[in-house]
Amino acid sequence: MMDNTWRTSSFSGNQGNCVETRFDGEMVHLRDTKDRAKPEHVFTMDEWKAFILGVKNGEFDI
Repeated sequence: MMDNTWRTSSFSGNQGNCVETRFDGEMVHLRDTKDRAKPEHVFTMDEWKAFILGVKNGEFDI
């Protein structure tokens, strides 16, 4: 499924201190809402899924 719409998490509260994502059908794109002119980060679906699983499993908890 292709969706070139940039999305921000509803948890961000629209304060501009978050990231936006979009899916182009093959890759996940990530950018900083504070400076959208900076280059975006691009991940494969496998990389993105591994990241999401890590978040859900608490691998990045401080």
